Amino acid sequence: MFELHDLTALDQLGQLRRGELGPRALAEHYLERIERIDPALGAFTTVTRDTALQRADALEHAVPRAAALWGLPLAEKDLWSRAGVRTTFGSRAFEHFVPEASDEIADTLDAAGAVSLGKTSTPEFGLASYTESLVAAPTRTPYDLSLGAGGSSGGAAAAVAAGLLPVAPASDGGGSIRIPAAATGLVGLKPSRGRVPSGSGFLSLAGLVSFGAVARTVADAALVLDAIAGPSPWSVGPPTWDGGAYLNAAVRGEGRFQLGVMTSSPWEDSHDIVIAPEARAALDAAVRELAAIGHGLEETSLETEPYGEHFRVIWQASAAGIPVDGDRLHLLEPLTRWLVERGRALPVRTLTAALSWLSGYERRVIRRFAPFDAVLTPALALAPRPVGWYDAEDGERNFDQQVEYTPWTSFVNVAGLPAIVLPVHHTEDGLPMGVQLIGRPGGEDVLLSIGAQLERRLRWQRRHPANW
Repeated sequence: MFELHDLTALDQLGQLRRGELGPRALAEHYLERIERIDPALGAFTTVTRDTALQRADALEHAVPRAAALWGLPLAEKDLWSRAGVRTTFGSRAFEHFVPEASDEIADTLDAAGAVSLGKTSTPEFGLASYTESLVAAPTRTPYDLSLGAGGSSGGAAAAVAAGLLPVAPASDGGGSIRIPAAATGLVGLKPSRGRVPSGSGFLSLAGLVSFGAVARTVADAALVLDAIAGPSPWSVGPPTWDGGAYLNAAVRGEGRFQLGVMTSSPWEDSHDIVIAPEARAALDAAVRELAAIGHGLEETSLETEPYGEHFRVIWQASAAGIPVDGDRLHLLEPLTRWLVERGRALPVRTLTAALSWLSGYERRVIRRFAPFDAVLTPALALAPRPVGWYDAEDGERNFDQQVEYTPWTSFVNVAGLPAIVLPVHHTEDGLPMGVQLIGRPGGEDVLLSIGAQLERRLRWQRRHPANW
């Protein structure tokens, strides 16, 4: 039977704006599904039913109906504060924390007319590529509940894939949008550094973090980007801003482009990266479809460099400032504790050397990719990992496992480039496998156009996990 959650977010928004559907009715539909389904999935840490319904009832008088996300139910990643709502950051150290003020991204979503249903699950402080924190149940992909949904935006991705949300905002500091999108059969869009003012990246160490979206369709991802992007002191691209530019690119899906195809990874200097047959099959499927559309395709690669040792320093240093000290350190999980301890022991010279090296690496990557409108890679090296697969005691081994799972994501953050994951393939067992397209600085429109072309051919928006 066809139900509301089978519609795309864009279709639901159209019904809301035409008055065919009310914000309260839509919120109630999703809240009922969350109550019934989420105990098995682990997508939410907090559900704010009462405040969501109050917001839905008041929306008509609070926000113009023309607002970008008017009436759409969303949820914030549990790394983002919303005033008065429990915010755990995925950590036992903040299990009962209730912030007094909201982060800018929450205010941005409110201004766009969204209705918040609560908080989606994340690993501790968003530091892992899987979502299995000790403060909440593990987050699973609805395609197979024995497998994890990836991370760190795992809760957001699982919720959208299972029809608990129409679309979800998310953040990405090393792959945290693209990894769970690939693991749950979704589109995952990470914008360029500076594209989203509330998550510009410039206020995070090495400028890694960017805010974007996980969605069932390319147009739905573009819809969220249009709502949260805008002019800022760091904006890339033209100084003027058209608030519907990305949705327009995703709907039209026009153009023929020159694409690089790459399987080399910057981690190959420090890790043994093995591409699983499922990941190779996804890449091959994308190459076939892109060639059939008429895009130019050419193999490319990255030069071997000591990327891993410098990125590891930055990841450790980024954890050093986590506000947990003294006898509360035992509340941190082994991976986080290892990162915190290593980060706080780093000499300043080591940190500044890593920052300087990565700044140069950013320029080298952009020059290397300059001949191409976009570069295609596998999204993940392996199929979605079983819950409990990562080493729960040895932080360093855990970090290495994450590299082996997702070796093509973090360097995109270092380079500040936009990227999109597209669910182009399913295994014989029905598991989704995706590919990643990496764009030029400010090149989100090209990624959305190519994604829309592939979506029209492969129709992944019609695929849903069974029994959800």
